[in-house]
Amino acid sequence: MRRFTPLSVAAPSLSRFVSRFVSRSLSRLLSLVLLAFVSLAFLTLPATAAHAASAPCKPGSGVKLRGKDLTSATLPYSMRCADLTGAKLDGVDLTAKDLTGAVLRKASLKEADLGQARLDYADLRGADFSDADLGQMQAKQANLRGAILADADAVQAEFPHSDLTGAVLTRAVLTQANLTDAKLVDADLKDATLGQIKGRTADFTRAKLGEAKLGQAHLEHAVLRDADLSEAEFTQADLDGADFHGANVDKASFIQADDVDLTGATGTPKDLPDDAVAPGAVAEEEPAGDRTTTWGQDLPGRPKGPSPALVLVIVSGLGLSLTLILWGVAHRRRERFVAEMAVARHAAEEDVTRFGEEIDALDFEMKINQVSGPAHEWRAALDAYEAAKQALHVAQTPYDLQAAAVAVGRGRQALHVVRSRLSATGGTH
Repeated sequence: MRRFTPLSVAAPSLSRFVSRFVSRSLSRLLSLVLLAFVSLAFLTLPATAAHAASAPCKPGSGVKLRGKDLTSATLPYSMRCADLTGAKLDGVDLTAKDLTGAVLRKASLKEADLGQARLDYADLRGADFSDADLGQMQAKQANLRGAILADADAVQAEFPHSDLTGAVLTRAVLTQANLTDAKLVDADLKDATLGQIKGRTADFTRAKLGEAKLGQAHLEHAVLRDADLSEAEFTQADLDGADFHGANVDKASFIQADDVDLTGATGTPKDLPDDAVAPGAVAEEEPAGDRTTTWGQDLPGRPKGPSPALVLVIVSGLGLSLTLILWGVAHRRRERFVAEMAVARHAAEEDVTRFGEEIDALDFEMKINQVSGPAHEWRAALDAYEAAKQALHVAQTPYDLQAAAVAVGRGRQALHVVRSRLSATGGTH
């Protein structure tokens, strides 16, 4: 620790006064700097309209295909929030399809191709993905409780914050998959390939991971309590903060793994690094004589505070930082109109595009069910879509974009009438 010496040894009272003054001043200045940084961060956040545009629709509110056999059907690109409960989709090509918020409970998707498909927020409970291609599939915050993914190829698939409780993933290939903060309680991952997965804070409580391959896996602060890890491979895995209490690590390999702490685990692991904590080991306490004295302790002959010169340097630096922060805030305000217009236009374009997808989905539903809706309302919906696109084209200000929103609202009312009359006549299920 570097030792600071006051400029004048003959003035100890001045040094103590400056020290107390600096302590109070620094505390206040640091609080002001933190507040300024927080304010600047809020200014850079996207507008509420953009968040609303990306939010999922109500699950099951889309096209109604419950229990249908779609193995020979040509499906549209967008099937957002479609009701596909119990549907048969074995071997169907769903590459890059948008199934955000769709309900696929107990649906059969054996050997289906879902490469790059979007299933964020989807309800996939009990769905069967056996032997399916799930490469680069996006399933953020999806519900996969009890789903079957045996022998599935899910390389680089995205499952962050998803619930895979009780899911069956035996022999599944999940190389480089994203399981950040995912819930895999009681999941069956025997002989699964999980190399280079992102599994930070993931919950593998009581999961079956016997003979699983977890080479170079990122499992920082993951929960592996009471999990079966017998003969699993953790070569070069990052295990900082991982919880192994009650886990069976018998014959598990930890070659070159980082931060291995098997406190509370059972069994005899193999190839533990020299700095690893083995099952049953007790961490050594640091000898009292080796403890380093921290800054701020009152030692004989040591000054009790920083020198006035250091104070001036710190205050000057904080002043410069505040100046730069305030300049950034002012610059951000000058650009605010342009940014708000860009956000509002993006949100409006997303809404109009989604409205067009709703028209396509309803058109597909009527065709597959061989029914037709009321012509007047159907034409009104199509006209509203064209009017919304025209309003987007000529809009120059956020106020101008309201015309597009009004047109979309009018068109959705017309679509609602079409759906209601189809339901009344038994055209939809």
